[in-house]
Amino acid sequence: QVHLVESGGDSVQSGGSLRLSCTASGATYSGYCMGWFRQALGKEREGIATICSAVRLAYADSVKGRFTISQDNAKNTLYLQMNSLKPEDTAMYYCAAGTYLSLAPSFFATWGQGTQVTVSS
Repeated sequence: QVHLVESGGDSVQSGGSLRLSCTASGATYSGYCMGWFRQALGKEREGIATICSAVRLAYADSVKGRFTISQDNAKNTLYLQMNSLKPEDTAMYYCAAGTYLSLAPSFFATWGQGTQVTVSS
């Protein structure tokens, strides 16, 4: 079973950029769809970007044009490039592995521990 570890979370000012990474062990990404999710305090976990087979992508409307999901199969690493960050992007960010191109958390069975992103105005 794949084990996921996120990194790259930080505190940044509004308008700044961050790149999150998610490294897998125990299995390769090629057999999974991978997703980035986030959960702000007091809110439900939401899907923001999903990638399958490196070419099929889905983004939440709230991040389209600002965030980019990608993966490097050679490094077994998933990325989320986040540009033009806003205070409302503040949340714990999680990567997850599943088998379906979806933004719904219920389609993803394996989760990392999360990395915190805080955006100040």
